[in-house]
Amino acid sequence: MTVQEVRLCGLLLQEHFGEVVEKVGTELLRSGALNLRALAHQTSTPLDLVKKSLCVLVQHGMCVFGPGRRGPGGPVEYTVNCERILYMLRYPRYIYTAKSLYGDTGELVIEEILQRGQMTMSSTVKTVADRLTHSMEDGQSMEYGEVITAFTRLVETHFLQRCPPMDSAGTAAKASSASTDTPAAAPAAAQPESFPDCYKIPQVNLIGRGKRRRSSEDGEADERGAKKARLDNEVCGDEGIYWQVNFERFHLHFRHQAIISAVASKLDPTSSEIVRTMLRLSEVTTPANAAYTQALSANEIFRALPASYNIARPILDQYLSLLVDDPMEFVSKTGDSGGGMYVVNLHRALANLARATLESVVQERFGSRSARIFRLLLRKRHLEQKQVEDFAMIPAKEAKDMLYTLLSENLVQLQEIPKTPDFAPSRTFYLYTVNQLPTARLLLQNCYKAVGNLIERRLFETKENKRHLEKSQRIEAILASLQASGADGSQLADVEEMITAPERQQLEALRHHINKLDSSENQVDETIFLLESYVHSTQSSR
Repeated sequence: MTVQEVRLCGLLLQEHFGEVVEKVGTELLRSGALNLRALAHQTSTPLDLVKKSLCVLVQHGMCVFGPGRRGPGGPVEYTVNCERILYMLRYPRYIYTAKSLYGDTGELVIEEILQRGQMTMSSTVKTVADRLTHSMEDGQSMEYGEVITAFTRLVETHFLQRCPPMDSAGTAAKASSASTDTPAAAPAAAQPESFPDCYKIPQVNLIGRGKRRRSSEDGEADERGAKKARLDNEVCGDEGIYWQVNFERFHLHFRHQAIISAVASKLDPTSSEIVRTMLRLSEVTTPANAAYTQALSANEIFRALPASYNIARPILDQYLSLLVDDPMEFVSKTGDSGGGMYVVNLHRALANLARATLESVVQERFGSRSARIFRLLLRKRHLEQKQVEDFAMIPAKEAKDMLYTLLSENLVQLQEIPKTPDFAPSRTFYLYTVNQLPTARLLLQNCYKAVGNLIERRLFETKENKRHLEKSQRIEAILASLQASGADGSQLADVEEMITAPERQQLEALRHHINKLDSSENQVDETIFLLESYVHSTQSSR
């Protein structure tokens, strides 16, 4: 774990959960597995606050616990999952994907579970139905059945999964720590897919509609009544069955979308639709870390293509041959049965996407000529300086400066091949090369640093303009209450004039700046996802 990852994790924990959780999480990231007493001592935090912070991290799946260094009889030790904390960068993307696939109901289901870490199906359905009812016009409400349908579809497509039972998780952690020879082995989390009921929908007894929140004078009485209703609530049938977001399934969807977009930009929309069909047919049967999808015959692909495309079988064969012969090698042919057996080469696709990302970064930072040299070294592997000048058709002085600049940024490596054992410079070949995997890791760390800088800048801008933001929120709340009570236009105008013109301009500039920072975070996260996927794919294929 690098310094930039620890810094970014600390910023994300502080933004989402506050300073105490950030202090506890950062200490666990730096020190590894710690027990409760040691964690409270090293963070100089009261024991009850450390317990609450650990509860928050465990609730969101960011912390696991198990037997420590002294074995099952010793104190329990806690370990934080850095990768899981970094997933918080992608929360807006998860929610937007759910909205595009399953509408507003699916969006709110994912949003509620992400906010709370894990929830039962019944409480999720009630909360989402209430929120949708509150956003509807008077007299309309959302039925529980519609929310249950959206929840069921998310589970059937594996975007939601059951949390592993705590007794089974504890048994798995004990077994993993007992089977390791090293006494300082970190506790391991049980994988949800290892349980047979991971995607089994329980029978939920929920009939009714969402309730609209009331903002009346007897709000306190309503709140007391709601608390009493929750205490006397009837059994729904899913008590103790909690659900969480399956991040691996979302990442699989993001990876497929990146591959489809790359094929569409390289070839045409019809080719991308063929690849989309192949990925859709094999997404359930292909493991997340597989290098290839399951083999599909041309007949299966032809039958599964959308009817709107109206592609004849001979045309499909031509498109498949074009995809197989393409230098990007996204699709490979593995046999001739069934009209030909085809697979999507996931590892090769991720390598090409990472390569295009590296080339784009070099071009944006150092110019088109440096990008030409970088692409040349990627293609030719090893070249001397004179060969680089000749192949790239760049003057010797400029080529030398560009090579040394790339070398100083660790984007290009220099390999020495001596003719004699004394490594004399006159009898040594100096070859320039690009190692794609270390370069991708370097760029990944730069991306972590960039996102951390963006978050710090956004927090700074928000803190500097805190007074204006609070004033704007108060006035918006007053306007909303006046509109609900049926106030006339003159009253609304008087309230709006409480913000002066310079303050309004400053607020508009701040909102524009914050939106740009948020957009930049999302764009950098897309690059992080591609590079992480490539690094993980390369490690699993070795």
